[in-house]
Amino acid sequence: MKQVMTMLKKIGNFFSKIIDKLIVMPISKLILLINKKYGKPSKKFENWLSKSNTLLFISLIIAIFTFIVIDQKILTFSESSAEVLDIEQVKVLYDEDNYVVEGIPESVDITLIGNKADLYIAKQSPTNEVVIDLWGLKPGTHKVDIKYDQLSSGIKYSINPSVATVVIYEKVSATKTLSIDLLNQDSLDQRYIIDEMTSNTDSVVIKGASYKVDKVATVKALVDVKTLPKFELGEKITVNATLRAYDEAGNVVDVEISPANVTVDLVINSPSKEVPIQVVPTGNVIYNMGISNFIINNNENTNVTIYGPSEVLSTIEYIPAYINIEGLSEDTQFKVDLEKPVGVKYMSINSATIDVKLSSDIGYAEIDDVVINADNLGKNYVAVVDFDSVPIKLKGVNDIIKDISKEDIYVYIDLKGLGVGTHAVDIMVRGNDPRVEYLSSILKMEVEIREN
Repeated sequence: MKQVMTMLKKIGNFFSKIIDKLIVMPISKLILLINKKYGKPSKKFENWLSKSNTLLFISLIIAIFTFIVIDQKILTFSESSAEVLDIEQVKVLYDEDNYVVEGIPESVDITLIGNKADLYIAKQSPTNEVVIDLWGLKPGTHKVDIKYDQLSSGIKYSINPSVATVVIYEKVSATKTLSIDLLNQDSLDQRYIIDEMTSNTDSVVIKGASYKVDKVATVKALVDVKTLPKFELGEKITVNATLRAYDEAGNVVDVEISPANVTVDLVINSPSKEVPIQVVPTGNVIYNMGISNFIINNNENTNVTIYGPSEVLSTIEYIPAYINIEGLSEDTQFKVDLEKPVGVKYMSINSATIDVKLSSDIGYAEIDDVVINADNLGKNYVAVVDFDSVPIKLKGVNDIIKDISKEDIYVYIDLKGLGVGTHAVDIMVRGNDPRVEYLSSILKMEVEIREN
């Protein structure tokens, strides 16, 4: 108690000197200044203020008040309290070169109990770690304690969860062929394609538990098109790609991949080809009329520029525009959307206006001995038919059909999906000029399919 009183006395003397200098004297001077300006001070007030004990009492009162305030703050700061920390990283100690560990919790909650001063220091400490020590444990399932590295001895703590059930596997490895996959391809200009993709390695090593390594069907280097640097068409660019392992169903398999990243060289080009729009009519116009012309977008010959891989463009000779002319009896205009062929990424024209012109100057013709082709015959099969050619009838405007020859007509039977045996099939006809109607004199035929 004596020590406490001595301490209080020292604190009082200290604050008395400070407050006397910084607060009491300035206040006294202020009071005298106010009295001097607004009125003559009373004699009693002057006598009271001039007494040495007056300033001492004022200082003591203020010192006691300040002491009480500070003491309350100290008491508040020293009260016991609790804090909950969410630790999102658990440190695991084990032989990473030879083992794989599963079952480590992604995060733990730590409840700290202590006075507020210690809690504040504990929360600010960068050395606090949650640790699971697996050194010396062999492959198998183990229950291990989760420990918290708390430096402050004045803090009590509890961990949730406090125990983890972990499985230790021996680490195995395998070599896998590396392929390259593109992400966010739709973000690239539709007129561009990425080709000539090569990486600095064609194989990688995967490591992990044997049951996971066995699941891996492929490892891909992922190139995000959105992150490509600026480029010039036809020039090589180099990008970094992250690696992912996948099973047969396309699910990601969590294994270690070495190396973790590769570089990929890309070349971006813009292959294109200009092809005509070809009208493909279905049905037939009225019996006493014929088609004299198709006018596309006010031009007799309208071309469209298509963009895509070169191997796709090489197979495309025209872009079809389908119209239904069944029963048409007068000139008619059609507005159609053009279908983009499979593999084509961009077309310069996506729709067309087609004017169909009719004429009553129609005629008929017949072309004999047009060869019948067997399309889509399966491998190791041969088709046997009673006849291999057929007469073809033509109907159309006289000035058009007079120039039609055998070379302008293709007659075929479609044998797709047919196997050994005898089958009745339709005889199909198509011609180079869509303004003409083509009809086989024989509509069906029998074909025998034999093994070759």
